[in-house]
Amino acid sequence: MSINSFSADLSPVRPGRGRRPAAEVRKRVLAAAAELLFDQGLAAVTFDRVAARAGASKTTLYKWWPSAGALAAEAYFNRVEHTLEFPDTGDIAADLRTQLRAFVHLMTREGAGSVIAELVGAAQTDPALRQAFSVSYSRPRRDLAIAYLQRARERGQLREGFSLQIIVDQLWGACYHRLLIPDEPLTIEFAEELVSNALLGASPAQRDA
Repeated sequence: MSINSFSADLSPVRPGRGRRPAAEVRKRVLAAAAELLFDQGLAAVTFDRVAARAGASKTTLYKWWPSAGALAAEAYFNRVEHTLEFPDTGDIAADLRTQLRAFVHLMTREGAGSVIAELVGAAQTDPALRQAFSVSYSRPRRDLAIAYLQRARERGQLREGFSLQIIVDQLWGACYHRLLIPDEPLTIEFAEELVSNALLGASPAQRDA
């Protein structure tokens, strides 16, 4: 699912509807924050602007998020979550390539690269954003990858004694490095070569050799 095909109903709230369910309000707020984030950048995500766009109370936003940066981090994950779903077909090389291709495409072709760079940069000085980024995005993504790699190891596709955390760092860490320090381009070809190199070192055949 492309984030460019993402849609949310942000039509004006009709008067007389009464109190809306919290889940509906939260959904509209996250969608409004994501639109501002992807269209205009992190600086555009303020409680005033998000509340106005979502038709929500600013007091509600202050109650749910400790800072506008924290809201932006959760909105980012909410926007890209389906795009970054992790396949599990039983073919570890194909699955990792599929996931890395989706990640690179999201970063380089769908506008997420500049957004994630802003979030990572702001997280260095905004503790609330940093916490939200970890809780909403980076930690769940890492845990999802580790769980997949553990299943692959249980199928005999990865050798014992090799850190699964290191594999995650080799794959996604290298992509983030090229994204944030753009001396070299972040490309699909680069991502696929990362998968080949990581599996070469972690495969049972390599241990036997």
